[in-house]
Amino acid sequence: MRTFTSFPENLIRAKFIERPNRFIVKCHIEESNELAEAHLPDPGRLLELLVPDTVIYLSKSDDPKRKTKYSAVIIEREDGAGFVSVNTIMPNKLAELAVKNRVLDSLKDWNYIRSEFTKGKSRWDMLLSSNDGRQMAVEVKGVSLAEEGKGLFPDAVTKRGAKHVRELAEITLEDNWESALIFVTQRSDIASVSPAEHIDPEFAAALSEADKAGVHLLGLRSEVTLRGMEIVEEIPVSSKSDQ
Repeated sequence: MRTFTSFPENLIRAKFIERPNRFIVKCHIEESNELAEAHLPDPGRLLELLVPDTVIYLSKSDDPKRKTKYSAVIIEREDGAGFVSVNTIMPNKLAELAVKNRVLDSLKDWNYIRSEFTKGKSRWDMLLSSNDGRQMAVEVKGVSLAEEGKGLFPDAVTKRGAKHVRELAEITLEDNWESALIFVTQRSDIASVSPAEHIDPEFAAALSEADKAGVHLLGLRSEVTLRGMEIVEEIPVSSKSDQ
């Protein structure tokens, strides 16, 4: 069964001009010769991607209440050989499909229960259960930064992310509970995932602690096209930044 999720239809090609703040990009729509502002769902730095004249694809909204009528969907990769998704909802959708379709070998015996559930002080992306009565809290992260085929997370400091990873480690200590952190690549040129210690040493330390505590660290490589994203394969995740 395919683990595919589509983008909005009729994406609009544009050229990136500038990013005045974390959630807005200014673009030039070539076909209509329009200067437009678009919502950028991904608050990461994206420094390697958001370079003037980079091709960026937008979706258009007819909602009159929106501040911007466009949203950024994908950006052309640095090498020009593919795309990077900046749609932050897609990793969660794909991870959910991967669990339901038993794509992850380490989770093939777990059953999807629901998304967005609260445990402790946080909301988690998925709740799973096993046939023997155990439960699992799952958090999903999208990976957009890559260096020489290795995905790096995060691409900006994320105190919330480090907090979640530490809480996942605490959950593994509870009776009949396990936890997992799934990294979904938002680009196809990634063969493994590691922490970006040079960007966020706190997150890297938390990931190492979680690994030692028994949190499942899982990776999924996705193919990104103008139509959407599809899970291609499971890839390794290292808790060490030098791998």
